[in-house]
Amino acid sequence: MAEPLSDGDRRKQISVRGIAGLGDVAEVRKSFNRHLHFTLVKDRNVATPRDYYFALAHTVRDHLVGRWIRTQQHYYERDPKRIYYLSLEFYMGRTLQNTMVNLGLQNACDEAIYQLGLDLEELEEIEEDAGLGNGGLGRLAACFLDSMATLGLAAYGYGIRYEFGIFNQKIVDGWQVEEADDWLRYGNPWEKARPEYMLPVHFYGRVDHTPEGVKWINTQVVLAMPYDTPVPGYKNNTVNTMRLWSAKAPNDFNLQEFNMGDYIEAVLDRNLAENISRVLYPNDNFFEGKELRLKQEYFVVAATLQDIIRRFKSSKFGCRDPVRTCFETFPDKVAIQLNDTHPALSIPELMRILVDVEKVDWDKAWEITKRTCAYTNHTVLPEALERWPVSMFEKLLPRHLEIIYALNQMHLDRVAALYPGDIDRLRRMSVIEEGDCKRINMAHLCVIGSHAVNGVARIHSDIVKNSVFKDFYELDPEKFQNKTNGITPRRWLLLCNPGLADIIAEKIGEGFITDLSQLKKLLDFINNETFIRDVAKVKQENKLKFAAYLEEQYKVKINPSSMFDVQVKRIHEYKRQLLNCLHAITLYNRIRGNPSKPSVPRTIMIGGKAAPGYHMAKMIIKLITSVGEVINNDPYVGDKLKVIFLENYRVSLAEKVIPAADLSQQISTAGTEASGTGNMKFMVNGALTIGTMDGANVEMAEEAGEENLFIFGMRVEDVEALDRKGYNAREYYERLPELRQAIDQISSGFFSPRDPGCFKDIVNMLMYHDRFKVFADYEAYIKCQGQVDQLFMDPREWTKKVIRNIACSGKFSSDRTITEYAREIWGVEPSATKIPPPNLPRD
Repeated sequence: MAEPLSDGDRRKQISVRGIAGLGDVAEVRKSFNRHLHFTLVKDRNVATPRDYYFALAHTVRDHLVGRWIRTQQHYYERDPKRIYYLSLEFYMGRTLQNTMVNLGLQNACDEAIYQLGLDLEELEEIEEDAGLGNGGLGRLAACFLDSMATLGLAAYGYGIRYEFGIFNQKIVDGWQVEEADDWLRYGNPWEKARPEYMLPVHFYGRVDHTPEGVKWINTQVVLAMPYDTPVPGYKNNTVNTMRLWSAKAPNDFNLQEFNMGDYIEAVLDRNLAENISRVLYPNDNFFEGKELRLKQEYFVVAATLQDIIRRFKSSKFGCRDPVRTCFETFPDKVAIQLNDTHPALSIPELMRILVDVEKVDWDKAWEITKRTCAYTNHTVLPEALERWPVSMFEKLLPRHLEIIYALNQMHLDRVAALYPGDIDRLRRMSVIEEGDCKRINMAHLCVIGSHAVNGVARIHSDIVKNSVFKDFYELDPEKFQNKTNGITPRRWLLLCNPGLADIIAEKIGEGFITDLSQLKKLLDFINNETFIRDVAKVKQENKLKFAAYLEEQYKVKINPSSMFDVQVKRIHEYKRQLLNCLHAITLYNRIRGNPSKPSVPRTIMIGGKAAPGYHMAKMIIKLITSVGEVINNDPYVGDKLKVIFLENYRVSLAEKVIPAADLSQQISTAGTEASGTGNMKFMVNGALTIGTMDGANVEMAEEAGEENLFIFGMRVEDVEALDRKGYNAREYYERLPELRQAIDQISSGFFSPRDPGCFKDIVNMLMYHDRFKVFADYEAYIKCQGQVDQLFMDPREWTKKVIRNIACSGKFSSDRTITEYAREIWGVEPSATKIPPPNLPRD
């Protein structure tokens, strides 16, 4: 780890972390010692570092509880419209430091822990990441929770408490190997089980149409046990709730069927029910139509909707008399946001509850459902769209299938009335896809069942309107919106880059923490020599710290004065880690061809996980590690070039690498990356971007000026034109000698001498069926990287561009994103008012 701070440095490090009063420090010490004492009384005499971590976590948690209770009380009394963010993923990372930051406790804790002879950073490293997500979609949900609490919205995150999150990635002989993520092994101090709110969820069975109405009978029941995690806003005393459901078998599970007395078998079979919340499906942007996954999707939806309706009925303006059915006000009190199509079953499930259980008239129920639900689309890749076999629904959710058929019929009747005789349009717009295997198109279900549909960056929302859902846009143009993604500046600036946050606060005050647009004020300091020097100094310190971390963890030595060129994200063909790899090989060949020619030293770092079943992604990792093996051990290259694969990329590693990066690679084929959010994290942390005009890169270039990013390659129009003409990779291979050399080296086994044919699948894909047109952008990319080198040789000009980028990154706060969702989709207004803290009387 980095050198411990001297007392003088510790005192300096307090501007943004808040000055710790002596009382606070004494109180934290006292509380810490009390928690430690009770931990040890129970178990043993000698404290381990983990004991210290838990004592600190419980100390910090004590500060949350009063605020948490008061916030929920506040909502109960004022009965605001509540926002329910439904997601199968919440990629939270670690909680301790984030809680200290948002409660303004970081300095008091730092000082108290220091006085006790411990190192806060070492304790923070003990916490496991809550890795309940794959990448962008799950991390977005986590940023949104932070912003909703900071904006004082009465919001709840609802998801699944996976026992095993995203796998831990080990690299063995250059290959990815997966290891189960047993994140709950030592317990989770941040969650509170709420068995009193346990709810039943039904599967299978059959549907009975009776004179009294429709009954879903002979079902199998699984219980949903809620676990609540507090979500603190930034210094506003608001603490919201993330409620994650865990599957429990009922106590009579399978015992009815086992009358013959196989009691042991019956009890062992409880695992079958409880497997529902066992593990996160590790696919990013890919649909795997497994029954267990569909069960997960219905499980979270069914439990959550019961909870929402219970809360609606028991609220001041809900209807407490359980027999009355006054659901007219439901959409005025409840907003449900569907994070992609994974919780799409909310639409038929809400219909089922309203019609079958609450006896609301069908048309009225449909109006209520549409006014309540809104859908966020996250991808345009066809292989990612959820299309469930009708046969699976028939067996697992027979009533929901009937409801979906009825909703689809209403929808198609409307389309047919507006476009008489247009049979093809009916086929294209149906929720049911006919064919060998009839399927339910969940995206179509979401569009017809929601009052708002949004993409996650302007270019993506345009593609959604003009191609993916073109027919639906023609039908209901007013439904379609854009909500460009954002990131929380608390975790992604304050927490991970305190050095940068401090020098910014020195210049413009602390307002930017909750209003990131204030970073614009930094434009006044672009030519300020002290500020230029400070920004460069902070970056260099972050690089030194990360280099020390890499050396400690992975025994790799890197040159901290080299350019840190970073691409961290899930491994996917569309994200084009292969293009980055080809650049690395090209640089290597240039150094080998002329070793005495001066060049800008680079450390190329690539990190990310591949879905376990995604062969090509795993081959890409093997190629990166193999290229690194050759380059890093070539004496001609020395310090000029290193290629490092960052193992087990996750939230806590992102918090270390992003502040240290000089160059951020965002190089997806134009039209494939819906938004990206890593791009925003790098921008606010003082890296420059090399990227295509894709996703939010387009808006980043618009905010900072295209000349302040390294933009290259085809635009969406060019990609479409190339598709019409026909992409021929060989053309580029023949025409570009450096590209040909690189491909021939990969192909011949230069990078895999012990297995020369190792990469034949990659070469074959690149040459003959590359959907993402790597070669078509190679020449422009290499040229653009040359411009990066040129600028990096002028540190002052480089840093001025960095400052301009930071100053123009304000739009990309999730506070701005959530404010837009609140006003334009949910119909609520963010509030800046602080709830009084627990030690003060309530208003």
